[in-house]
Amino acid sequence: MEASVHTLNNLFEQLGLPSDDAAIEAFIARHRPLDSNMKLSEAPFWNPAQASFLRDEILDDADWAEVVDRLDVLMRA
Repeated sequence: MEASVHTLNNLFEQLGLPSDDAAIEAFIARHRPLDSNMKLSEAPFWNPAQASFLRDEILDDADWAEVVDRLDVLMRA
């Protein structure tokens, strides 16, 4: 069985967002810092499908959870 290893680029593709490094850096710069009391999935810049995906991946500790956590850290830095 092959382990799933997702990158930030893969995550942004999954979310339907531009996924090149420059676009990801610009997105993070534009939207951070995320309020410490707000869950990543509750941020106002996600559409409902994106928010649902992010929330479900963390709740289910699914394949994408590690990279979603990484994005969460980057959004609070």
